[in-house]
Amino acid sequence: MAAAARVAGDAAGAAQASALEARLEKLAVEDAEAYAAAIAAMPQGEPGTTDDRRDFALGTLLERAAAVPLAIAEACADVAYLARDLAQRLDPALAPDLEASAHLAAGAARAAAHLVEVNLGVAPEDDRARRARAAAAVE
Repeated sequence: MAAAARVAGDAAGAAQASALEARLEKLAVEDAEAYAAAIAAMPQGEPGTTDDRRDFALGTLLERAAAVPLAIAEACADVAYLARDLAQRLDPALAPDLEASAHLAAGAARAAAHLVEVNLGVAPEDDRARRARAAAAVE
């Protein structure tokens, strides 16, 4: 998407696309780290005793494991919006590729939003779940 904007001479669009790309690359690493930490902290089998400290630490890790996919969902929604905007403003020959980018980003937003709800195991009215669904609603 950044390349398409550069080719079309849209420096602002290219800068936005590059910033989103960098943000998503960073979030991908954070997501892998958060997931690995949460899995490593999960008790093997049913814990025999209650351990408030362990439960708090695990809850914190699961919160992080949901926060990163939420940020990914929102960034992917931004990518989809930007791609659609560029498709309308730039050379029509670039529109099919930009529309494809928008579709891929929207799908990624939906996938990340799903992970938010799964990782949190929260009620539908939870603000994070609501934000994830809003990001996933991008078309």
